[in-house]
Amino acid sequence: MNGIQEEIAAVAARMVVEEGLDFGSAKRKALAQLDLPERSALPDNALLERAVEEYIAVFCPEEQAHELHALRLLGARWMRRLQAFKPFLCGAVWSGIATRRSDIYLQLFCEDSKMAEVELINLNIQFSPRRVKGLLGEQVDALSIHAWSEELGEDIGLHLMVYDLDDLRRAPKTDARGRRLRGDLRAVEQLIETSDA
Repeated sequence: MNGIQEEIAAVAARMVVEEGLDFGSAKRKALAQLDLPERSALPDNALLERAVEEYIAVFCPEEQAHELHALRLLGARWMRRLQAFKPFLCGAVWSGIATRRSDIYLQLFCEDSKMAEVELINLNIQFSPRRVKGLLGEQVDALSIHAWSEELGEDIGLHLMVYDLDDLRRAPKTDARGRRLRGDLRAVEQLIETSDA
C-alpha cells in the first residue's frame, strides 16, 4: 500500500471521527490539508475504515462505545416505527465506527417509494427529500429528518434511503472484508444486547 494513501487515510480518519465527515469529504479535505495535488491517489474506503477503527481505539474507545450504543438504540426505535418498510440499518452505525457526529442510515424497501413519504406525513414528521446514489448505482429517494436522541441529548441526522422491494434481493450482502453491509431489526437488537452485557 502507498505510504501517501496511508497518510491521507490517517488524517481523514481524524476528520471522520472528530467532525463527522463522510468518507469522500474527509479524503478530499485531508488531501488539501496535506497540500497534496488534487490528482493524488486516494485511499479506498476499506483502508480509511481501518484507519478510523485505529483512531477510535487509540483516542476515544469508551466514549465512542457509549455514543455508538446510543445511535443504535435510536436506529432501532426508528426501525420499529417503520417496520412496514422492511428497514435495515447500514453505514457507520451498523459497522461500528460511528460517533455522536455520525448520521444514521436506514434502507427502506417498499413497492412504491412514495409510501415512505406518506407514512412520515401521517406521523407529522418533517423531512427533506433528495435523490442520492443507491445500492446498485442508481438514483433513489432519500428522506432526511432530525431524530432526537434521549441518550445523547441532541438531534441526530437520520436518512431514510427508499428502495424498490425487488432491490432487497439484488443488493450486495457483504463488503470486501466479508462483513455484512446491513442488518435488520433483529440483528441490530442483538448488537445492542451484546453491548449491554
